[in-house]
Amino acid sequence: MALKITVIGTGYLGATHAAAMAELGFEVLGLDVVPEKIEMLQRGEVPMYEPGLEELLRKHVAGIEGSTGRLRFTMDWAEVGEFGDVHFVCVNTPQKHGEYACDMSYVDAAFETLAPHVKGPALVVGKSTVPVGSAERLARTLAELSPAGEDAELAWNPEFLREGFAVQDTLHPDRVVAGVRSERAEKILREVYATPVAEGSPFVVTDFPTAELVKTAANSFLATKISFINAMAEVCEAADGDVVKLAEAIGHDERIGKKFLRAGIGFGGGCLPKDIRAFMARAGELGADQALTFLREIDSINMRRRGQMVEMAREALGGGSFLGKRVAVLGATFKPDSDDVRDSPALNVAGQIHLQGGQVTVYDPKGMANAKRLFPTLGYADSAVGAVRGADVVLHLTEWREFRELDPAVLGEAASARVILDGRNALDPETWRRAGWTYRAMGRPTA
Repeated sequence: MALKITVIGTGYLGATHAAAMAELGFEVLGLDVVPEKIEMLQRGEVPMYEPGLEELLRKHVAGIEGSTGRLRFTMDWAEVGEFGDVHFVCVNTPQKHGEYACDMSYVDAAFETLAPHVKGPALVVGKSTVPVGSAERLARTLAELSPAGEDAELAWNPEFLREGFAVQDTLHPDRVVAGVRSERAEKILREVYATPVAEGSPFVVTDFPTAELVKTAANSFLATKISFINAMAEVCEAADGDVVKLAEAIGHDERIGKKFLRAGIGFGGGCLPKDIRAFMARAGELGADQALTFLREIDSINMRRRGQMVEMAREALGGGSFLGKRVAVLGATFKPDSDDVRDSPALNVAGQIHLQGGQVTVYDPKGMANAKRLFPTLGYADSAVGAVRGADVVLHLTEWREFRELDPAVLGEAASARVILDGRNALDPETWRRAGWTYRAMGRPTA
């Protein structure tokens, strides 16, 4: 008989996972504790922007005309316990307020509430990013609180979603990691992921601690690579080098590779900064803090980039005060193809300039509503041309395709001064200069 799947938590990760499991042919029941979220999902709508996700939901949500009906949503834990053979826990693990450590309260609550309703043999699968050692503790919680006892088994299966590519990453993962303690748990997860594995996705079987470490190790490596090239950009600024050419040259070495070597204002979002800080905190608790002291410097280089962009803008305006100056900011989200503004370097830079007296106007293709909620005192325009109108300097801070395809001549007609600072090294300098713009990018003082 086909496995029935539940997904606990229908935020970014959960909603995507639920829709993808339905696409793979499973009957799926999603649970959340927020009524508004459940109502939205039942209408086939998503509370965030993610390319392809809404279409996938509408294809499977029960009650929508023409759907497969394989995906339903509920707020009833008893229904979830009754329905599921495999329960995926996809709840949030934010950074603790005022600390580096990870807040496990949502995960703990999910396990404590679910376990009493797991009355028969079932596999509970953690997908949330948690501190190493959590799975061991949660397995005990599950066995103690579930009427099924030892038959309520735990597995850890970290997620590797990239915002903007989440649907693709779930349906065609570049690897599936299964932290398991029994052949039965492994067999069930192989059944869940049979389609992507048949298409060539590697299936890596590990113990609990290794599975928990994979996600934080991967994010730490990416953060290190980004901060490395940003550190090289700082050196290029001092030495009159060109960080784009430097990245191109070292990227040809296959041991290094070209990806994540674009210097700019650094990384942000709801995962990378939080995950590397939680990793440092957990290493400290384990007595292995010296192993990760380098991550402090990675974090420091990354946060420094934002201040450097503000100073570059000040220099472009003559080196004095921002008072009375009009600054256009293209981009509000932390990355393109997303509406996520959590810890966004672009908004952080816009906010700093605003606090120093600049008149800042922001435009972003998808992140405007979230940006306005976070920074209501900034100015907002409904187009790039609108944001640039009357501007003394233009800052390109999120590498949306829309911005790469802008016509510099049209933008130049609207701007007060044709000065553009490329905080993402993503625009073509020649195109902008031909249209009469002064183009300046981070880590390329003479390019």
